[in-house]
Amino acid sequence: MISTINLSKKYAGKQVLNIETLEIPKGQSFGLVGNNGAGKTTYFSLLLDLIKPTTGHIINNEVKVNESENWKPFTSAFIDESFLIGYLTPEEYFYFIGELRNQNKADVDALVNQFEDFFHGEILGQKKYLRDLSKGNQKKAGIVAALIGNPEVVILDEPFANLDPTTQIRLKAIVKDLAETKGVTVLISSHDLLHVTDVCERIVVLEKGEIVKDLETSEATLKELEAHFAN
Repeated sequence: MISTINLSKKYAGKQVLNIETLEIPKGQSFGLVGNNGAGKTTYFSLLLDLIKPTTGHIINNEVKVNESENWKPFTSAFIDESFLIGYLTPEEYFYFIGELRNQNKADVDALVNQFEDFFHGEILGQKKYLRDLSKGNQKKAGIVAALIGNPEVVILDEPFANLDPTTQIRLKAIVKDLAETKGVTVLISSHDLLHVTDVCERIVVLEKGEIVKDLETSEATLKELEAHFAN
């Protein structure tokens, strides 16, 4: 589904990402972990054509992302609150995203209503602008907005940060349902090793922009990751 080939990114001559090859099959729940500056967000930014590669490219479902926009109808993401429109209410924002993805209001309402537990009564019907919500509630709105329009690929950067424990547990169930039940390719970056091993069937470790581990998740994965980062 997603192929990365000879991909690199440099800023002012300093290399921040260098991935020779990486294949992510359709329907896989894929985790990307690493310390700050490892290149996780850079990789996602390249995958979303927010920045241009220095060399190489990423192919998303046979579309070279830096040469065509044909990947956009089946790909969605929530990276941070900059993806939101602060002067809209959550409902207005959901309908706006729905229009972009050819969903009518009834379609959007049907999807959003599935996430009442996840919203925990703090998003809908509050008559608040997105900019006035807490960081955690902004994240909830952004994640659900990324699911509008039945995307085939969903990209989430640090989705568990700023969420309370109850919401983290509910988010893990959402991610598992996307990948295991609906066949969506889910890419997650996270500093939280426990959560990422819970929800991802495969985990790649980045260090200084390079892949140093590529693990199929098992009962031993968490300990292996903890040992790696303890060194």
